[in-house]
Amino acid sequence: MKHRISLTMAALLATTIGITPPAVSESGETKQVTVAGQQIAEIMPGMLEGFLTEEEQLDSKAFVLPAPAVDSARQAMDSAWAAQLQKTQEGARWDVAIDDADLAFPAAADRFSCALGIEVSEEGTPALYLLLRRTLTDIGLAPYSAKNAYQRERPFMVTETPVCTPQDEDALREDGSYPSGHTAIGWGWALLLTELAPDRAEEILARGRAFGESRNVCNAHWYSDVVAGRLVGSAAVARLHANEAFLEAMDAARADIERAREANLAPDSDCSIEASSLGIGN
Repeated sequence: MKHRISLTMAALLATTIGITPPAVSESGETKQVTVAGQQIAEIMPGMLEGFLTEEEQLDSKAFVLPAPAVDSARQAMDSAWAAQLQKTQEGARWDVAIDDADLAFPAAADRFSCALGIEVSEEGTPALYLLLRRTLTDIGLAPYSAKNAYQRERPFMVTETPVCTPQDEDALREDGSYPSGHTAIGWGWALLLTELAPDRAEEILARGRAFGESRNVCNAHWYSDVVAGRLVGSAAVARLHANEAFLEAMDAARADIERAREANLAPDSDCSIEASSLGIGN
């Protein structure tokens, strides 16, 4: 099946996940790459074909609330939350937020390893690794109809305070803040992984919540951006469940998790540092 995703949307998502999009021809030509032992189309360097075509993507603008108005009560709450989180711009929580900002693979594969209780990698859990890479595209594209409609300014742009990834600042200024794409991806992954490993549901969902809150800590998103991002991520995952290829990929990923547990493939991370991030917002 030829994957049909607008080059503009793909380029925006590429910037979000930490890829500098090259010049791409309007023909939309893709190339095949080998990932986890499988041949898969790459719609842009570093970005794999998802499961959904552009026509199958949901229109997030149709179901999220409009972005908060500048003089609204919602914006007042967002501003108060942002001011409170300025206190977290150092230490372990800040470091975790910087890590969470990087959605490029292979680094992104490790984000939920501690919550899952196994190492997630292309070598050890190839089907799960490929599932995460492909769904990043599907879930990551889902916020863009709303993002492009509202073009909300990010907190660091309004408050003129530091962002956790200063190297991304120029790109972030051009990418609307509402809803949060990082949050949609992190929460979407949390839902998928909870389905695959229900015995670890609480740990995975807590990590998914903290993943979105990392965007608040980073000063890259407002609180309401994160709330809307969770809604969009949930909707994208629901839409994916109507796709047969996705369901087959879930079955393969579930088998990966079982094999990794049998082989005692423990996370290759300092899970105690990550655990310190889970209390934010309590």
